[in-house]
Amino acid sequence: MLLLILAVTVGASLFAMKRPQILEKLMLVPYNVNHFKEYYRIVSHGFIHADGTHLFFNMFVLWEFGTTVEAEMGGSFPVLYFGALLTATIPALTKHKDNTNYRSLGASGAVSAVLMAFIVAHPTQPLLLFFIIPMPAIFAGVLFFLYERHMQKNGGSGIAHDAHIYGALFGLLFSIVKDPSSIDRMVSAIIQLF
Repeated sequence: MLLLILAVTVGASLFAMKRPQILEKLMLVPYNVNHFKEYYRIVSHGFIHADGTHLFFNMFVLWEFGTTVEAEMGGSFPVLYFGALLTATIPALTKHKDNTNYRSLGASGAVSAVLMAFIVAHPTQPLLLFFIIPMPAIFAGVLFFLYERHMQKNGGSGIAHDAHIYGALFGLLFSIVKDPSSIDRMVSAIIQLF
């Protein structure tokens, strides 16, 4: 399923990037969802990206962590991914339901869930922050939430940080429900930090 998600996302993104009218038709526009019942946008926005950098980073993180998460979760992986994709739209759909100008696109909410699922399963696994600073995955997860909350609170970046938070929370909760013993692993990993 991961390879299919990657292939469709890369293909749809590259196709839509060169066709602004298609990009516009696939974006999450809460006003259109609310007033014109264009519910397909709740899913379609996750298969398109604003530019090559946006696409590359999302697909890199998805591939890097998704291969392990899919191997461990098996048939639950699509539930994790698409559940997070839907959950990540909740803030925009509620806050911007009457805003004709708001638009959002990208798989970041779903990708955040996959990253968080990896962290839950492997809290002591070393990860490289900015590709150079090693730290335990659980610490990277805490930094992720702190950073996203800070950016969401301060706003102005043009990035839907609340979608990242909601997606990551979905990934965290889904993983814990799937494997309750992961709580003990995470607590032990946090204690090891100190």
